[in-house]
Amino acid sequence: MREKILIVEDEKDIIRMLEYNLKKEGYRVVDARDGEDAFDLAVREHPDLILLDLMLPGIDGLEVCKGLKKETKTALIPIIMLTAKSQESDKVIGLELGADDYITKPFSPRELIARIKAVLRRASEKEKLPETFCSGDLKIDFAKISVSVKDKQVDLTSKEFELLKTLLKARGRVLSRDFLLDSIWGYDHAMEIQTRTVDVHIRTLRKKLKSAAKMVVTVKNYGYRFEAQEE
Repeated sequence: MREKILIVEDEKDIIRMLEYNLKKEGYRVVDARDGEDAFDLAVREHPDLILLDLMLPGIDGLEVCKGLKKETKTALIPIIMLTAKSQESDKVIGLELGADDYITKPFSPRELIARIKAVLRRASEKEKLPETFCSGDLKIDFAKISVSVKDKQVDLTSKEFELLKTLLKARGRVLSRDFLLDSIWGYDHAMEIQTRTVDVHIRTLRKKLKSAAKMVVTVKNYGYRFEAQEE
């Protein structure tokens, strides 16, 4: 069965055009007219990709994107932003919040389908981790659950290893503290001290990784991402 795509758009004509072309390609389609519906449908339907208009009534597209990336159940769903704006800042902000691509209106259905296929392909590849990963001084053997820096073994706790693995699996995507807390600890994070658990583990993980610590990057007021070292 083909992938399911959630359209978040308030203009009926655009929704009809998108639905027609997506269904023609064999995709399953659901749509939301505003930000609140987008959150509900993303959690309930768990689409394979979201087409997100930035100019929405009520909660705008950037806030929707930010909210989706904070929630465990929706954080890793790829997002393509649809925007009529030409300002570079809007596109940059969206990408920094975790969107995978953007397309500026008006666009051709053919271009949109090509971008959707490319993003879905990349998302599929991100789900796969190699048996071993090497970057700079860092080497991770996922089969043996082993980490080394400059060929010296690094002793990580199970939570530290899962934290590193989760960040690496996101392939540069920013993961919020809430997402990491839910994914690794499974906490009901109502208490502030629990969200600090992530920061504490990041701090000890960096200390153990030494020269490779810079690959674990802090995104201010949001969370963390993994930045592989260029060879």
